[in-house]
Amino acid sequence: MMLRGLFSVTIVAVCVAFPALADPLPTALRPEQAGLSAARLKVLDSAFQAEVDSGKIPGAVVVIVRNGRVAYSRAFGYQDREKQVVMKPDAIFRIASMTKPLVSVAVMMLVEEGKLQLISPVSAILPEFKGAKVGVEKLNDGKPELVLEPAQREMTIQDLLRHTSGLTYGQFGNSLVKEAYRNANIGAPGENLAAVVGKLAKLPLAYQPGTTFEYSASTDVLGRVVEVVSGMELDRFIDERITKPLGMPDTGFYVSEAQVGRVAEPQIDAATGKRPPMRDLAVPPSWLSGGGGMVSTATDYARFCQMLLNGGEFEGAYFLSPRTVGYMTTDHLPPGTAISQAVQGFGSLIPSPALGQGFGLGFAVRTDGGRNPMQGSAGEFYWTGSSGTTFWVDPKENLIAIMMVQVPISQGAYYRSLIRNMVYQAITK
Repeated sequence: MMLRGLFSVTIVAVCVAFPALADPLPTALRPEQAGLSAARLKVLDSAFQAEVDSGKIPGAVVVIVRNGRVAYSRAFGYQDREKQVVMKPDAIFRIASMTKPLVSVAVMMLVEEGKLQLISPVSAILPEFKGAKVGVEKLNDGKPELVLEPAQREMTIQDLLRHTSGLTYGQFGNSLVKEAYRNANIGAPGENLAAVVGKLAKLPLAYQPGTTFEYSASTDVLGRVVEVVSGMELDRFIDERITKPLGMPDTGFYVSEAQVGRVAEPQIDAATGKRPPMRDLAVPPSWLSGGGGMVSTATDYARFCQMLLNGGEFEGAYFLSPRTVGYMTTDHLPPGTAISQAVQGFGSLIPSPALGQGFGLGFAVRTDGGRNPMQGSAGEFYWTGSSGTTFWVDPKENLIAIMMVQVPISQGAYYRSLIRNMVYQAITK
């Protein structure tokens, strides 16, 4: 019992031990004040501690916010198992695709300012996309051959936000288009965002724009759109317009020398004897990946989520209008949109009418409370990261939940399911 206590720390302890951190959200004195059961939250404690004790995960940080108050905040296990560094609530995680909602908010800020239109062709901002072709596989003497066909219409900013642009990711699935992506060596050392997007613009599209949801490099292109329209580099725009005003000092594209000791690391894979390959966060990247390049803490990301749950407002400042947030978190996939299943490991996150899911502007959205093997409410919005992190916002329950963990993509679905079950079973009111 004493050992377990070492690895489970409350947010109150964070406030005492780390006074230089951003102010936390208001904290409920007892979980019951937020409609959660303290006794039932111990089930969550036991579940995650068991995962640490069995060696399945190095550690995790879980935060639950309800009715605007932090009702639960715990750190489990190790920030670095191999070095025996105990996990702390302020640990910094690679959030991978949880970068996408931040970039999507940046885009909608520019829309609200009249500097960008969702109906605009991407080529109006990034001319290199003019005349993009669609790659179609056809047989030539019995062998597949990539044939380029004209796009029936240009991709739009809305297409980028909802992943119906025709762009793809080369690492998921196998086709001649994806092979072309892999051969392009996107993000080679020294390439900046402009260079990466320039490469993407020369590659064939995987689908006709607007016809198919394919989780893709669309948000990286959006990052470049933000740069061109605002005249600021992506990291500076996000820092000045979103993270700094929200009080998110540990969210960015790399960590400072003072933050290095707080980075959470994945553990050694028993099958390979090595850690999964991860970028050195102490080195500022040349490529500011709007699709997956940021880091954050559970507390920082909770502030971002609370702003969204508040309808774009946080502590008296409006980042977006309530109408815009509502619009972003509504399903934007037209009836009949094909759903690509190329992205492995995301499972029940991929939009599917059969699972009561769609996709908005930067978020997956829940359209039905049932049908899905994971608990949730109609109207919630959410996303995850390939390195294991996940969040969701449930307006019906006035709830935010964040799980920070570093595990391989193949393990992510299990922990997304576990945290949802543990959170919803603890709600009593």
